[in-house]
Amino acid sequence: MTSTTAQTGGGAPATAEVELLIGGMTCASCAARVEKKLNRMAGVSATVNFATEKAKVAYADGVRVADLIATVERTGYTAAEPPPPEPAPETAADTPEHPERDPELGALRHRLLVSALLAAPVVLLAMIPALQFDNWQWLSLTLAAPVVVWGGAPFHRAAWTNLRHGAATMDTLVSVGTLAAFGWSLWALFLGHAGMPGMRDEFRLTVSRMDGASTIYLEVAAGVVALILLGRYLEARSKRRAGAALRALMELGAKDVAVVRDGREVRVPVSSLAVGDRFVVRPGEKIATDGTVVEGVSAVDTSMLTGESVPVDVGPGDRVTGATVNAGGRLVVEAGRVGADTRLARMAKLVEDAQNGKAEVQRLADRVSAVFVPVVLLIALGTFGVRLGVTGDTAAAFTAAVAVLIIACPCALGLATPTALMVGTGRGAQLGILIKGPEVLESTRRVDTVVLDKTGTVTTGRMSLRTVCVADGEDEKELLRLAGALEHASEHPVARAIAAGAEERAGALPAVEQFENVPGRGVRGRVDGREVAVGRLYDELPEELARAAREAEQQGRTAVVAGWDGRARGVLAVADAVKESSAEAVRELRALGLTPMLLTGDNRTVAEAVAKTVGIDPGDVFAEVLPEDKVEVVRRLQREGRSVAMVGDGVNDAAALATADLGLAMGTGTDAAIEAGDLTLVRGDLRVAADAIRLSRRTLATIKGNLVWAFGYNVAALPLAAAGLLNPMIAGAAMAFSSVFVVTNSLRLRSFR
Repeated sequence: MTSTTAQTGGGAPATAEVELLIGGMTCASCAARVEKKLNRMAGVSATVNFATEKAKVAYADGVRVADLIATVERTGYTAAEPPPPEPAPETAADTPEHPERDPELGALRHRLLVSALLAAPVVLLAMIPALQFDNWQWLSLTLAAPVVVWGGAPFHRAAWTNLRHGAATMDTLVSVGTLAAFGWSLWALFLGHAGMPGMRDEFRLTVSRMDGASTIYLEVAAGVVALILLGRYLEARSKRRAGAALRALMELGAKDVAVVRDGREVRVPVSSLAVGDRFVVRPGEKIATDGTVVEGVSAVDTSMLTGESVPVDVGPGDRVTGATVNAGGRLVVEAGRVGADTRLARMAKLVEDAQNGKAEVQRLADRVSAVFVPVVLLIALGTFGVRLGVTGDTAAAFTAAVAVLIIACPCALGLATPTALMVGTGRGAQLGILIKGPEVLESTRRVDTVVLDKTGTVTTGRMSLRTVCVADGEDEKELLRLAGALEHASEHPVARAIAAGAEERAGALPAVEQFENVPGRGVRGRVDGREVAVGRLYDELPEELARAAREAEQQGRTAVVAGWDGRARGVLAVADAVKESSAEAVRELRALGLTPMLLTGDNRTVAEAVAKTVGIDPGDVFAEVLPEDKVEVVRRLQREGRSVAMVGDGVNDAAALATADLGLAMGTGTDAAIEAGDLTLVRGDLRVAADAIRLSRRTLATIKGNLVWAFGYNVAALPLAAAGLLNPMIAGAAMAFSSVFVVTNSLRLRSFR
């Protein structure tokens, strides 16, 4: 339960949130009813998701969780707070991917198998007259009765519960349709002519004139129950597959950890770790929680969290993330975050929140589903009355009405959005892309401009030695060795970059004596018996060095002069390095129809040099922008009619990320930026921004495709059924197929690359 500033349905600000597990929902109409009842409570704002079977409820002071649960139960469903997380299963066979280990799915599978085995002979006898022996109809009744009564019990039970609460759902349509067909058959068998020996029946795809007293619908009653149970089973399996990515994410973490206590290692559960504890991670083990390396050097495989296949080198002082794998040497890590504060836990929470939310298109579908069932009941009654009045054929009118009831179930409408959202957000989590909520998807479709923060987003955010120019007759390696040694004694970012570059190119650096910092000009000291100076301490430079310094500054680099014994010997150029992937990322963003722009507080020369490197037009560069003015740049572009996406990673980007139509926060950045963003890119690679927008657009396109199918199916199928062009059993098969189609279409997002 967390604090929130959301508005409740009653207009009062919500003070807390709770997530409830809702049981007994069978279709989108059920979810709409629960949501409507909760939102009628004073001080409550609720969203109910049929696919995840959860309600996210914000409520004000004076409302208790027990009141919320009681309201749901009065509506005819069950509600409970989620149980505390249990240890992850040790083997794949224990996971919900395997239905035989899932009691609920196993029970549904058992009901389906029994119903299908009993219904199959009934359908075959009705469809193939050659199989119809004397008194075959009584065998059909014997086989069909358990299917309708026991196999269809979940539908009848739910329909009765809803009836007691004055409501109608998809189960009402199935229950009324199958019981009506079964009841007509009983009347025809016991009171009509259908029970006579030698009676023969013929299966028809459409409704035609027939003798009602000699007509039975046992194949409709049994076949529809079996087909809809099949649809429910496939749907339930698919929903579990759709949520598999989130379950996998939550199960990534280590189960136990070797904590250092009193100088020795003690194996304890990860849940008992506290901030400040030091723990050992051996090669091949998962890092138990977020922290900082205090001993050891290794490579860490972060692919499970970021999708990045190349291991990252770490050493003392480097931060590491829980659930990543130590691929090299032994590490000792000091815990920095534990429990719900870890990066993994926050990622899982973001994904779960996104899956529980609703896009605007889904709200429309929910509103339609809420009124759809009562409308269908009226259409079925109207179909029966009109056809009876026009043709005088009671059996044909009844058959058409049953077909209307069965084909109109709005299951596909309720599954269209949440299943695509579950799969899309889950796939994003696997690729290091966290989508904060369903409304974000709409934003990605509209965006036409992407503003890129320079430091830490387009560039690495770290200064590095770029070029070295030496005077005639001087040795580059000697210059780097002496200058690097002197700069190693300084804490300035430019000095650290020169020292690191010198050590990499020239090897070990000698010791420094008599080190002195000259404020604003540089440093000097004694190295290997020479008086070395680095910075702006030389008034005159040889022409070739002066030219090298000017060229470096024109390229937006910082030029530093190094020399000894009173003479300048070379120029070292330092710059914030552009990430290798940034130019490719800009090309990918352009391919998506976006105009990339660069935003930075650096001077224009530096900004334009970086822009030129990555392929951004000079006219699309905003330079020398103060942190507080970044928001104004975004607003100015919005006033020009642009839909703006912002990519950033720093505290000073948070306000701009929140102001933009779409905020993309680099996951390597600050918590403030990540909280403000709509999409979080776990990996610090700008190319992931293009992947994130592409995945979001693909997910939105899948949702819309599902809705078009679901709406189109019902719009097309209802008139056909009412016109008597569909046998009720064919209608049942088509209805089951529509739900399976929607879920299967959503599952295609799992293959997104």
